[in-house]
Amino acid sequence: MLRAWFASALWKRVLFAMVCGVIVGMMMGESAESIKWIGDLFIRAIKMLVIPLIFFSLVSGMTAVGDIGRLGSVGGKALLIFMTTALIAVSLGMGLATLFQPGVGLEINLSADTEIPPAPDQSLIQMIIGLVPDNPIMAMAEGAVLPVIIFSVLLGMAILATGEEGAPIARAMNAGSAVMQKMTIFVMELAPFGVFALIAWVAGTFGFEALIPLSKLVALNYGGCAIILLVVYPAILRLIARLPVIDFYRGIIDAQAVAFSTASSNAALPVTLRCVERNLGVSHAVASFTVALGATINMNGTAMYLGVIALFGAQAYGIELSWVSYGLIALTSTLGAIGAAGVPGSGLVMMSLVLSSIGVPLETIAFVAGINHILDMARTMTNVSGDAAVAVAVGRLSGEIDVEEYVSADDV
Repeated sequence: MLRAWFASALWKRVLFAMVCGVIVGMMMGESAESIKWIGDLFIRAIKMLVIPLIFFSLVSGMTAVGDIGRLGSVGGKALLIFMTTALIAVSLGMGLATLFQPGVGLEINLSADTEIPPAPDQSLIQMIIGLVPDNPIMAMAEGAVLPVIIFSVLLGMAILATGEEGAPIARAMNAGSAVMQKMTIFVMELAPFGVFALIAWVAGTFGFEALIPLSKLVALNYGGCAIILLVVYPAILRLIARLPVIDFYRGIIDAQAVAFSTASSNAALPVTLRCVERNLGVSHAVASFTVALGATINMNGTAMYLGVIALFGAQAYGIELSWVSYGLIALTSTLGAIGAAGVPGSGLVMMSLVLSSIGVPLETIAFVAGINHILDMARTMTNVSGDAAVAVAVGRLSGEIDVEEYVSADDV
């Protein structure tokens, strides 16, 4: 029986664990929180991998490109697709909220002890300055992903520019990347158990009762994510990559399952990288660079959701929005999605940036915070799928994808 368990595909084991988790959670009710520590342990194990995996994968991927000019081409294509899809996602969110008006007729009543998130205390200039670490080792210790990416990119460029003298460091980075990939495989064997505990906790704690007052908002969140998954990403795959869609989704199902259950892009990063390279045939150079970068700045599900919430709050409080306000929502939602950390609940922090820019009370955040985890699950799966889709598109445009391996993607 044990052999049959490990012989089956990871996504099948995770899916089985999710179904069992829902059943157990509904049976246990709020007491399901007593087993949540198993899921927390799994997420900690995954987070343990994130910073070293990003560092080694980015530097290794950049040195594998072999030429700074070619590296700029790969990065430029990835950033262009990232920004385009983010703007599409924000526009989609605002369009859905305008059409279905989830906040109209809804009274926001908060208890006296409800904590209201403060407005962001950083200006845009301070946020930009903070991207460059004054101490890269400290940035790694603190888990500051964007500064680590900046340092990794600069180090990779320096190794490429150094040439033959930098070859020993390049080989060390390649070795480090290979070791982290193997370590990822070990940790991912814990996924079904962690997913079981997390889903049981969600089902037992929230249940269906929590969704009724905000059912329209939940429906818009999941509907918007579905449109991105079924329309936007397939368009990228068919029009840019010119590759079949079904093989793509079959190849990333492991990553989607982990992303949905953990609600963390960072937690899903190791398995996303593994799926893109092993299942979709994208070269190590393109996959490691694009996926690691995308896990931090490519948050289409979050961008869409921020657009929905901004209009939801304005409608609930009866605030009239001008065209300038809509432009501010688009801008701040895109920037907020880029700045959102790939951990559960980070969208709530970025929400304050969007709402404060158009004068919507921050109490809106407290109102939706109770069901944020349920909403976050779909958004994270959308974000992770977008990272993989962009990696495939860039790989195709750069001639860095094994099409034969892509179309024969099997469950591994």
